[in-house]
Amino acid sequence: MEDFVKLVNDYCDYCINSTKEVATGSGKIVQVRERHLPTTNYFLYHWLRIHHFEFYSKMNVWNIKQDPTHPYHAVIMETDDKFKALATDIVANEGKGIFYAKNALGMTDRAQTENTNIDTITIKYES
Repeated sequence: MEDFVKLVNDYCDYCINSTKEVATGSGKIVQVRERHLPTTNYFLYHWLRIHHFEFYSKMNVWNIKQDPTHPYHAVIMETDDKFKALATDIVANEGKGIFYAKNALGMTDRAQTENTNIDTITIKYES
């Protein structure tokens, strides 16, 4: 389990410290810091594979989340919380990832409005 937790932390550090190459006006290529939004699917399907760590599939992880008696339950729930906390910070502070924020983090860009006006239509029939 310690190896798994180390890989979770390494992945978060990778997301925090990521950079991208950008061309300057003079044609020079420079590294610019750009944090990555952490995603559980990438972590499970690619990050762990790249680091030669055999783990459960996405469906198995879902089952672990539903089973508090599973030995990995607490670490999976904590991993999910870490990814969401990092993603929320990136979205909140860098103004990016709105699609991810809406779908994965339950955020919205719409104000909730309530219409309390009640219109009554009266129809009179003449006999």
